[in-house]
Amino acid sequence: MTAAEFIDAALYDETFGYYAGAGQRSGREGDFFTSVDMGPLFGELLASQFAEMRDRILVAGGCGSPGAAGPAFDLVEAAAGNGRLSRDVLEAAERHHPEFRRDIRLHLVERSPRARAAQVAVLGRHAAALASSEADLPESVSGVIYANELLDALPPHLVVMREGGLREVYVDACDGRLATREGPPSTSRLAEYLAAVGARLEPGWFAEVNLAAAEWVRDAGRRLVRGYLVLIDYGHDAAALYSETNATGTLTTYRGHAAERREEGPGWLAEPGERDITSHVDFTGIALAGREAGLELLGAVDQAYFLLGLGLAERIAEDRSAEGLARRLALKTLVMPGGLGSTLKVLVFAKSVDGPRLRGLSFGGRLT
Repeated sequence: MTAAEFIDAALYDETFGYYAGAGQRSGREGDFFTSVDMGPLFGELLASQFAEMRDRILVAGGCGSPGAAGPAFDLVEAAAGNGRLSRDVLEAAERHHPEFRRDIRLHLVERSPRARAAQVAVLGRHAAALASSEADLPESVSGVIYANELLDALPPHLVVMREGGLREVYVDACDGRLATREGPPSTSRLAEYLAAVGARLEPGWFAEVNLAAAEWVRDAGRRLVRGYLVLIDYGHDAAALYSETNATGTLTTYRGHAAERREEGPGWLAEPGERDITSHVDFTGIALAGREAGLELLGAVDQAYFLLGLGLAERIAEDRSAEGLARRLALKTLVMPGGLGSTLKVLVFAKSVDGPRLRGLSFGGRLT
């Protein structure tokens, strides 16, 4: 099978997959940290951005059909896990943006049945806002679709350039053990993708081609009738990703907050279903996929600048309580260079919505 097929099974098989094995994989007791693990401040700032987006959509005449409680606003979290981030968003919206909170129609998209089963309990008193909990995006969305570290967890094809041309990496069984072998590309779309993003691989260079990530963005764009798509993830543009710096590829695994040791062989073959498997996102390919789906890329910024544009520093300065100390420590992790603040990027797309620059993009397209 292709490496993409193997990784998809290792991560998402409903019985043996990594994400099926627990309702939550991040945090101190998990294998990696995300911004959500730093406390509710991340969700609080996202709520501020989503409230502004809701106002823009209302001006544009969107947000579904008006009802007794106001026009419905679809808030769709993809790769929602057990719903912690959406809970933080709803909690902050209730405190700071009550009109926005009133209009939210929440959709949680998650492939793991175990994580979906925990969502109502995690949402608690906000569970009444939950309109759907499914493995796929809603058919039609007027509002916001957002995903925090989804694309890096979608299974990529692995390729290598040889003197005779492009080859693909497959997974095979050899003497009762898993092993890799090279063969002809499984689809012409791999070479077409590399050509579209301007990648020029030299002989001996390995790379990931994430057709699934590009297709997910195209699908989200088709389902978005009016509103925004917000993607938070780590990666590079194609010129940096497909370069000598990353000539061995970026695919890696994490377990117990420790990355694999590559000298011990491909960690993604070891202990399938027990390790997180991830690769860097090609933002050039994601931007092209969005354009193909009728989306306009409004901006791409480091997470630090996105959150600072939403007033993170001011919120921290206002809080002098003992709890505020914990929030200031969370601030350091969310925005410090070299940490989540510069590693993670925020891409914001729009469809059928105009208006001034969003607050989260007020620093412009600043990427490090």
